[in-house]
Amino acid sequence: MILSTLKPAQGSRKNSKRRGKGIGSGNGCTAGRGTKGQKSRTGSKHYSWFEGGQMPLQRRVPKRGFSNDKFRQEYQIVNLKDLNILDEKDVNAAILKANGLIKKEDKPVKILGVGEVDKAFNVTVDAFSASAKEKIEKAGGKAIEL
Repeated sequence: MILSTLKPAQGSRKNSKRRGKGIGSGNGCTAGRGTKGQKSRTGSKHYSWFEGGQMPLQRRVPKRGFSNDKFRQEYQIVNLKDLNILDEKDVNAAILKANGLIKKEDKPVKILGVGEVDKAFNVTVDAFSASAKEKIEKAGGKAIEL
């Protein structure tokens, strides 16, 4: 076997259609685009929501309500049951990230009260739910908000 003689298996590769290469090719003349109109012209490309120049639906519909996205505070969520895998007594964002419980250290973290706590933890994060704070203190730990 010589590398220069290798070929793909017969029938596995197919030539692409050569459009616009004469009437006899079956794809000549209009090159499979039909006759006339916007889509037959070169450079014709518009978005799926384009309505032919008519005022688009998104602009026709009245805008209502209020969006607070600019000032919204997004927390990274950690459940109490997830804290049980930790060996450290003092828990903060750096330790949570090192153990893969949160993705980013600089984003705010909130502890939720899903599950129970086995050990006494001193947890220092941005926010706690009321039930989480109660369960941590009941187990003998401290819930410290930044």
